[in-house]
Amino acid sequence: MTSRDAAVLAALRLGARAGYLLGVRQSRTGLVWSLALSALIGLSACRGSSKSADTAGGSGSSKPHYQIAVIPKGTTHSFWSTIHAGAVKAERELQAQGIDAHVVWKGPLREDDREQQIQVVEGFQSQGISAIVLAPLDARALVRPVEEATRAGIPVVIFDSALESKAAISYVATDNVKGGKLAGEHMGKLLNGKGKVLMLRYQEGSASTEAREQGFLEALKAGYPGITVISSDQHAGPTRDTAKRVAENLLNRYPDLQGIFCVNESSAAGMLLALQDLGRAGKVAFLGFDAHPVFLEAMAKGEMSGFVLQNPFEMGYLAVKTAVQHLQGQKVPPVIDTGVQIVTPENVKTPEMAQLLDPPVAQYLK
Repeated sequence: MTSRDAAVLAALRLGARAGYLLGVRQSRTGLVWSLALSALIGLSACRGSSKSADTAGGSGSSKPHYQIAVIPKGTTHSFWSTIHAGAVKAERELQAQGIDAHVVWKGPLREDDREQQIQVVEGFQSQGISAIVLAPLDARALVRPVEEATRAGIPVVIFDSALESKAAISYVATDNVKGGKLAGEHMGKLLNGKGKVLMLRYQEGSASTEAREQGFLEALKAGYPGITVISSDQHAGPTRDTAKRVAENLLNRYPDLQGIFCVNESSAAGMLLALQDLGRAGKVAFLGFDAHPVFLEAMAKGEMSGFVLQNPFEMGYLAVKTAVQHLQGQKVPPVIDTGVQIVTPENVKTPEMAQLLDPPVAQYLK
């Protein structure tokens, strides 16, 4: 019998004894149960005080347990694997500091499956999750589930791609407009300010890639009036294969291109395959966005002119750290910029680029 059970039994016996001493039958007197109830109320108050003290951190306090749900846009591209590795690094660092934090990684397979991502967010709300770290694959479609989570007391950190809501406690991401502008400025230099350029978009509703598209077009318009953008309204879709089909159609439609910009990993990969299949790889200035070993190989062969490089490892790391800091009552910045660079054949072997191009993914995803 626990001490609490013993106390409850003692309170009931006190009520029974009071009834006997007063010479009344227990089944009819209200006094008996009033005394017992008073004792139990006192016991409950003592128990509540004891629980508050434990939570506050007395000698018998329980350590807070943080379950951090990390939800990417998809789970197939290497970009998301790097995000995952950064999140695990944050988890291990926090645990080494004595903070009981655990990352739960789950997302849709394809980056166009809005319904599945919404279901993942909603599902976590009933699983005792402490915080959600989310890369929304649609800036509008994910607003409702995110706001529902915050109303339920679950803080949300948005990363990689913006959400059209103020519900999130912080936004951890690349400055994607700046990334697009870097690509536009580099394209202008590659073409010496003259030529015809194609920009292949990703998919509607993706705030991060829409910002890159905006930045690219703004940079060309502002600094390179001699460059004509002959196509900028086509979307690659969510995979390398869908991008390849769209790219083949565009390349056949515009045989006299001088430059191409693709705004994410899968669209650039699909375009590269199309250029190779049509024998045009290396004959146009071609810029991508995000790192991949295939892009490095293509750049070494002269088939790519460069690519814009984010820091997804740092993004995953800081997103999880930010969520835990908020849970601990610390003030967190509303926006955290994780940086952006452009990789070219000229700078690819510098120490700074080498570190960004080869994050320790395998170390954290074994």
